[in-house]
Amino acid sequence: MSAGLEVADIFRRHGDAYRQAYDGHLGRVERRVMSAIELCRTAALGGHVEACSSCGLVRCAYNSCRNRHCPKCQGQARADWLAARQAELLPVSYFHVVFTLPAPVAEIAFQNKAAVYAILFKTVAETLRTIAADPKHLGAEIGLVAVLHTWGQNLHHHPHVHCVVPGGGLSLDGTRWIGCRPGFFLPVRVLSRLFRRLFLDALRAAFEAGGLGFFGDLAGLAQAATFMRRLRELRRVDWVVYAKPPFGGPAQVLAYLGRYTHRVAISNTRLIAVTDSDVAFRWKDYRHHGKAKVMTLGADEFIRRFLLHTLPDGFHRIRHYGFLANGHRLAKLALCRKLLDVPPETLSAVAATDEPLTPLPLNRCPCCGGTMIPLGIVPPPQPRRPSFWCDSS
Repeated sequence: MSAGLEVADIFRRHGDAYRQAYDGHLGRVERRVMSAIELCRTAALGGHVEACSSCGLVRCAYNSCRNRHCPKCQGQARADWLAARQAELLPVSYFHVVFTLPAPVAEIAFQNKAAVYAILFKTVAETLRTIAADPKHLGAEIGLVAVLHTWGQNLHHHPHVHCVVPGGGLSLDGTRWIGCRPGFFLPVRVLSRLFRRLFLDALRAAFEAGGLGFFGDLAGLAQAATFMRRLRELRRVDWVVYAKPPFGGPAQVLAYLGRYTHRVAISNTRLIAVTDSDVAFRWKDYRHHGKAKVMTLGADEFIRRFLLHTLPDGFHRIRHYGFLANGHRLAKLALCRKLLDVPPETLSAVAATDEPLTPLPLNRCPCCGGTMIPLGIVPPPQPRRPSFWCDSS
């Protein structure tokens, strides 16, 4: 195993050849992601010189690209997000519910990422809130955090939404807290059927409004008759909604959120080797009970699969709904705490977790653990002027 192997190493070694070979198939977002990961924490982005106050080690610390698809740049974003969420936890059971798109819909989603992923978020939230509000089930207004993942362990396109949901909610008149039955949130078969109906209705509306495009193998879906036939077929397919057992407590919720919210398609720790032609990485085969395996792909195929999971500019992959929605979160959480009769200091203690909310400090000396003191700025190199440059001054 190569020590410290990174996705950036694969892009630096094979990225130029990939761009040349697939020039006509790469969009602006994919090109920018590749460039950002290649340049991350290199002299090209500038940085600063620092020295250890204890042992005197001097090193250059280069700037991060801060691209959300970069495996190295999620630590601080994760820490900041988790710190904000820690104050929002309630002393109740939390549930994890996963909504997955069938493969024929995933194909449409890939060619219409912004439109279909937005439909996915909206219908997932509407499904959970509608069933929870039904007096036959819970009869309450719930809150949830939804996180979009578009990959499976083998890096194929596999869009699904992970939802973390407190086990209960506010009564519809806002006068009491209604808790779930122990160990049970909502019936998954009911969720699955409503999710399918709402999603396909929204997908049909997007098609009729001209909001979907099709090309390649899916070009035929641009014809209304073909598209409607596809929808009819999808209404006869079971859509997968999976509810996992409840978390052990708020501390486990934070640990879970820390693993899922700022994850990228593949972490650097899963990489095993990269050669002049191939990339090897670890993966879990969930069709065989999560058995650990090693997959070897051609470098071009690895890059292609990685880039399947780039998101459109400005698209939010973490969203909040119900009483956790951004517009009224503070007021609704205050009401929840009042109805649960739990003082804020108790919540802080309950939310304590053994998993650190902040990444390891970057200002620690790798040799002795001392504090690194900045000495000066290292600016990024200036772009070279072409030979025909004329300075008007």
